[in-house]
Amino acid sequence: MREVDFASLLCSRLCHDLLSPVGALNNGVELLADEHDPEMRARCLELLAESARVSANKLKFFRLAFGAAGGFGDTVDSREAKAAIEGLLGGERILLGWMVTEPALGKNALKILLNLALIAADALVRGGRLDIGAESGEIVVRAEGPRLVLDPELRTALLGNTDPDALTPRAAAAWLVHRLAAEIGGSIQVSEPDEGVLLFGALLPRR
Repeated sequence: MREVDFASLLCSRLCHDLLSPVGALNNGVELLADEHDPEMRARCLELLAESARVSANKLKFFRLAFGAAGGFGDTVDSREAKAAIEGLLGGERILLGWMVTEPALGKNALKILLNLALIAADALVRGGRLDIGAESGEIVVRAEGPRLVLDPELRTALLGNTDPDALTPRAAAAWLVHRLAAEIGGSIQVSEPDEGVLLFGALLPRR
């Protein structure tokens, strides 16, 4: 697969995830323009503020997970990753447990961690808990909830068993995780969902 084709898949995934909050912004502005009742206008403004917050948080997350955020250094402060994940989750449907001991993460490790967190959060279709740990070249993401759904396409992409030319935007983040790990001689592990628990692991050589 050409790099430009893969970039297009990532862009499609980003646009898909932003469509809902940005569409809500547009709808809110239209409602506000036609609404004259003070209470309803106040409610419209609340909805606009929430949609703007969600949109901004998603953009901040995707900037780190897919883009070239973090400047020109080789590492990124791990607190940026935590803030990005907290913003993405919103703190209501999914609780975050943060057990990252490293003060800074290499850019590949950071992107792997963020994208595994994204995939795990998507798998928690009814909410639950997301625990994330990173130490000494090892990343572990644990999802626990009443219902876990991991698309088989994502599993095969994470493990590198997908034909790149058959990738869809939905699996782009999973393929990115595989490629980033492979570039530095690392590997990705995926458990079967067992009694409401799903585990992702990344073993990355220290540089």
